[in-house]
Amino acid sequence: MAETAPSNDRSNERLVLVDEEDNVLGYETRGRCHHGDGLLHRGFSVYLFDERRKLLIQKRSARKDLWPGYWSNSCCSHPRPGESYEDAARRRVREELGLVLPLKFLFRFRYQARYDSTGSENELCSVFVGEYRDSPEIDPEEIEAWKCLDVKGIDVGMKEAPALYTPWFKLAWESVRRAHP
Repeated sequence: MAETAPSNDRSNERLVLVDEEDNVLGYETRGRCHHGDGLLHRGFSVYLFDERRKLLIQKRSARKDLWPGYWSNSCCSHPRPGESYEDAARRRVREELGLVLPLKFLFRFRYQARYDSTGSENELCSVFVGEYRDSPEIDPEEIEAWKCLDVKGIDVGMKEAPALYTPWFKLAWESVRRAHP
């Protein structure tokens, strides 16, 4: 008898393959995009600050295939075929955190990071920031825990225990700090 995939298994979800200039090359499943060294695809990261300038960070669910249990930025995922980066970011903020708010695009960067023998991210990642006032209502399938930290708290955490944070969060953090003081 075949085992049923977990309810949060999105390995067959189609992601957008791109070249270095973000031209669409086609579509492939999430599972194939993350296999081995990964296929270059679109992704996004969202950094949400409260009125005290504290950043909401999340601990990724233990059910995640890549970087489970790691601390990361407020929300991150992938646009669906035909969906803009911004629409995808707003959709995932609503789905993961229960928040509806405007986002501002900051920059885009490319990275590739391997997570042991499980697979890799290989993304052209658009970064957005936003400000929230309401308490988040987290999706436990996606997020194990969350907290708000000031800039110094994040800097100290990343310096003292860098292995606890996702690679894309560490790569983009300094640029987010400079662009959104």
